[in-house]
Amino acid sequence: CGDPLPHWIGPGFGLLLCLSILQCGYSTGAEGTSKTVIQKEAEFDITYNDTVTNDNQTIYAFNHTVSRNKTEGVRVSVDVLPVGLESPFLFVVRQKQAVLSFQVPLILRGLYQRKYPYSHVGRTLCQPPTRAISEMQYFFVDVSTLSSLGTHYQLRVSRVDSFTLHTDKKFSFTASPSQPQYFKYNFPDGVDTVIVKVNSEMTFPCSVMSIQDIQCPVYDLDNNVAFIGMYQTMTKKGAITVQRKDFPSNSFYVVVVVKTEDEACGGPLRFYPLRPDELFDAGNRSKVLDVVVSPAINSEVYVMGMLFCLGIFLSFYLLTFLMACLDNRRYAHSLSVSLLYPSNTRHSVWTTGGTQPLSSVSLLYPSNTRHSAVTDSATSTDNNYGYLERTLDSVGRSRAESLSSVEEDDYDTLADIDSDKNIVRTKKFLYVSDLSRKDKRVLSKKYQIYFWNIATIAVFYALPVVQLVITYQTVVNVTGNQDICYYNFLCAHPLGALSAFNNILSNVGYVLLGLLFLLIVLKRDIVHNRAMFRNDLNALECGIPKHFGLFYAMGTALMMEGLLSACYHVCPNYTNFQFDTSFMYMIAGLCMLKLYQKRHPDINASAYTAYACLAGVIFFSVLGVVFGKGNMVFWIVFSVIHILATLLLSIQLYYMGRWRLDSGIMRRIVNVIYTDCIRQCTGPMYVDRMVLLVMGNIGNWSLAAYGLIARPNDFASYLLAIAICNLLLYFAFYIIMKLRSGERIQCLALVCILFTAVVWGFALFFFFQGLSTWQKTPAESREHNRECIVLSFFDDHDIWHFLSSIAMFGSFLVLLTMDDDLDTVQRDKIYAF
Repeated sequence: CGDPLPHWIGPGFGLLLCLSILQCGYSTGAEGTSKTVIQKEAEFDITYNDTVTNDNQTIYAFNHTVSRNKTEGVRVSVDVLPVGLESPFLFVVRQKQAVLSFQVPLILRGLYQRKYPYSHVGRTLCQPPTRAISEMQYFFVDVSTLSSLGTHYQLRVSRVDSFTLHTDKKFSFTASPSQPQYFKYNFPDGVDTVIVKVNSEMTFPCSVMSIQDIQCPVYDLDNNVAFIGMYQTMTKKGAITVQRKDFPSNSFYVVVVVKTEDEACGGPLRFYPLRPDELFDAGNRSKVLDVVVSPAINSEVYVMGMLFCLGIFLSFYLLTFLMACLDNRRYAHSLSVSLLYPSNTRHSVWTTGGTQPLSSVSLLYPSNTRHSAVTDSATSTDNNYGYLERTLDSVGRSRAESLSSVEEDDYDTLADIDSDKNIVRTKKFLYVSDLSRKDKRVLSKKYQIYFWNIATIAVFYALPVVQLVITYQTVVNVTGNQDICYYNFLCAHPLGALSAFNNILSNVGYVLLGLLFLLIVLKRDIVHNRAMFRNDLNALECGIPKHFGLFYAMGTALMMEGLLSACYHVCPNYTNFQFDTSFMYMIAGLCMLKLYQKRHPDINASAYTAYACLAGVIFFSVLGVVFGKGNMVFWIVFSVIHILATLLLSIQLYYMGRWRLDSGIMRRIVNVIYTDCIRQCTGPMYVDRMVLLVMGNIGNWSLAAYGLIARPNDFASYLLAIAICNLLLYFAFYIIMKLRSGERIQCLALVCILFTAVVWGFALFFFFQGLSTWQKTPAESREHNRECIVLSFFDDHDIWHFLSSIAMFGSFLVLLTMDDDLDTVQRDKIYAF
């Protein structure tokens, strides 16, 4: 034992000789100094007060019985007087299949290489499994230092009685950065998935919970806890769902580590160190926590959740089918009566009040398709400044002409057509007939482009999104970093590789109801085309012109919203929140365009212009998410653009497009101000339009001012709020003007409006529950997590998905049916507002 080790002895063979070598004194070091090795037989739960120098080394020998059916934890606690970094203590714990070493004072690093010394250290020893029923195992604690001065220390080794966690039993403990804790959990029979919940009454210090396999070493320090397993930062709440299939030993460790700094949990960041080796006093960073392991839901709950979700939305299909059968029966009955009694069942004159019996209300059939109205005179008594009188022969021309041979510019064939437009569109009182003079085939082709464009956009947008979220989920599964995705961890049910299947499943309503809306629109489109083919004058000359291209685009956008929302919830975070909002902007924009198109079909925006504007909105949404947080320059630029766009759109709407943005615009503005405000004070020519635009400008200027002052972190939601506020304002204006004009809202549309308003109210209630938020750190977001509320499967946000999809579907039905009362009214009697 006194001979030095030869140079050819490798580290593996050296470990085998370690025990025998350390049991005697041996010569080592450059100067051949002699070191005395002292070995002591030690016992559990006894505090050893000793002194160590560079001349001696103390070895404490422990033994304990290990049972295959019972796991008993062993914890080593060390406390020393503050000493310098140049001569710390080294503690080495040698076990049968593992070696644990640490120095005291323990130096843990934070950001910017800040150093925090800890003189009190406590570590739990890894317990390797044993195949024997009962086995005596030995382990040794070696204490050494290079300090020439005698330094006092305290050593205590104790048993951890509550090392194994039990199902549904809460256990409380205390942890700190230098005294991490971990416990073992065994899956009981019949349980394949459990939820590990760690809670604390203290927000700070920041901590980390980790789930690791039963193997040595256990990574239980701030600088290595992220090496293996699943982990997440936490303040007051933390939860990880664990599946038996991921742990071949049917057991795992629950590791809880307190971090040296709170910056990862949204806490304050300490100042930058003035000197590289400066030590910081961490203070008291002990944290009291409790852990409980509960069984997760079984496969039956998954099946019930899926059936519940499908049952809700398929019931809308059943209701629509029953209404279709009822409508078919009424239509067949009215047709047979009209054939038997043509003089009594046919409207002989044009109606002016826009009313019809409630029994004719239909979801799938427009009102004008159930009347074969033939009029003795199709002319209007009003002087309509360009309203073209049409006879049955003129409107009944062949519909077999190819749409591709008709262009929108075919209307502008006369040299004086521009002056005619100026005459018609600048009248004080406009009617739908003034703004529906273009050929229907031209406009149908124009508005069908909305559908084909959004279908193309959807394909090119969705494919890379799906690819990206699959990559996100793979990264989460491989690295185990639960901070990447902002789930509601208390109600996140995994399925396969997906971490929160319930949040994805609840989006199926958007897809199913969007498809149902497309079917309803398709049926109406077919019925209307048949009426046009029969040269039905009600279909040709009455009611709001029927253009279904925007409706098809709206249904497609609703389906894509469901798909992209599901993609977002695969791994929700701030970088992919755009997936969840892009088609919301689309839906809001398309709804506003459809409202405007109803009374202004000839001058509505083209698909290319509309989608270009929406692309600009999404572009600013990306810029806001990336650069908008606290950036004053960005908010100033955006607010200026927002106000300018509002002013330009206001001018476009007020003058019905009859203005030019050129070099003479300022001169014309000065002339208008001089003649209308200075020379003689006159009110606006178009009062109703002016009221709408003034309210719209007040609302948008207020939103711009709020954004400039508050600078909200969630820019995407702020932008969506602007779109929704403008849509609601325009919709309210439309309803008010419709009632002011003497029109009425039919029973079906009124029911849809009331039903949709109620559902939106409940939906918004669940939306503002805020189960998670990527505006904060992942740990702070988890403070908002809550348990499931429906079938132990769906949380508040899932209910928002259910209700908002139903509310959007109802909103679309309102737009589809709200003007059915005008289907028997001449267009030169319908006000354009």
